[in-house]
Amino acid sequence: MIRRDIEAVLRGLLRGFPVVTLTGPRQSGKTTLARTVFADKPYLSLEDPDVRRLALDDPRAFLGRLKDGAVLDEIQRAPELFSYLQTRVDSDGRMGLFLLTGSQQFGLMSVVTQSLAGRTAFLELLPFSIHELEQAGIHPPSLDAMLFAGGYPPLYDRRLSPREWFPAYVTAYVERDIRQLLKVQDLDAFQRFVRLCAGRSGQILNLSSLAIDCGVTHNTARAWISVLEASYILFLLPPHHVNFSKRLIKSPKLYFYDTGLLCWLLGVQEADQLATHPLRGSLFETMVVAELVKTRLNRGGRAAFHFWRDSNGNEVDVIADVGVKLMPIEIKSGQTLNREFFVGLERWAALAGDRAASPALIYGGTQTHERKGIRVFGWNAVGRILEAE
Repeated sequence: MIRRDIEAVLRGLLRGFPVVTLTGPRQSGKTTLARTVFADKPYLSLEDPDVRRLALDDPRAFLGRLKDGAVLDEIQRAPELFSYLQTRVDSDGRMGLFLLTGSQQFGLMSVVTQSLAGRTAFLELLPFSIHELEQAGIHPPSLDAMLFAGGYPPLYDRRLSPREWFPAYVTAYVERDIRQLLKVQDLDAFQRFVRLCAGRSGQILNLSSLAIDCGVTHNTARAWISVLEASYILFLLPPHHVNFSKRLIKSPKLYFYDTGLLCWLLGVQEADQLATHPLRGSLFETMVVAELVKTRLNRGGRAAFHFWRDSNGNEVDVIADVGVKLMPIEIKSGQTLNREFFVGLERWAALAGDRAASPALIYGGTQTHERKGIRVFGWNAVGRILEAE
């Protein structure tokens, strides 16, 4: 089993909370991690209709049989359990009793925070990071191979190709979850919407344009974006609100969590096609931003990232909150460094003054060094950008 960077954080939280809730996309490795950490406790999946029926028919008896706690997988399938779980952990008093996992944030977090406030810690587990793959010795051999495969564990555990795995994943999990959450009637329109989103990864979100291109209402597009966020398919990167004397862009940028899924949605058939793909820059930017999010989440932190762009077109791809300072991060897919790569960082640092932390550039090459006060990282070292936090 590939060791997950978040494991130490999870074990630590279980020593201080009676319950830990672990969320993330389906097939990101939550069950494997939970069963590894709670190897001596029962495992029960609420996806199993028989288990779910037992839990819902008599919640007190169901939890009463789990005297030393358990892993309760896909807990969003039985939200009625939470109130009974609160009573159970309060009467027991021990830490590290239950490890809950869930694949949807949609409605789940509000129920958990209401019923288990102060009793549960929250962690999010995304697919493998570049660092995790590197530590396991199964790192894809090139940037294009990494972009094409992405980080979903089954591609590495089962040695499946992305072309074999992603169609089944989208059908079995993504489309099923969407139907359950939103009762989508026109599945063709929704599939078209997801592919339109894929073509806009790394761009400013324009809901009106998406709605028109897909042939749905603005409200429908907004609802579908929300459920894709809740299912950990995509996320929105908000703009930074610090105004350095210029008018700022106010809409968020859209990103997918996994470039392997993104490549499949874009119709990429082989890694070799990416060298000349018109969206290669967007794919690279998506990978880097998702890797930064993974790094923070795997440390048990928040993904406190933004982007900065003013109405004159000046921009920085990522602004990372680092204590009281702001770290600007520029992302360039080119493999050869050139002077233009540094212009945006230098301009922003001059505007930010004392608020600017050490700027960083990540590019499509593999050399890591410093250049005129700017830290330069190759694509395979993206996880090291935040080491100085």
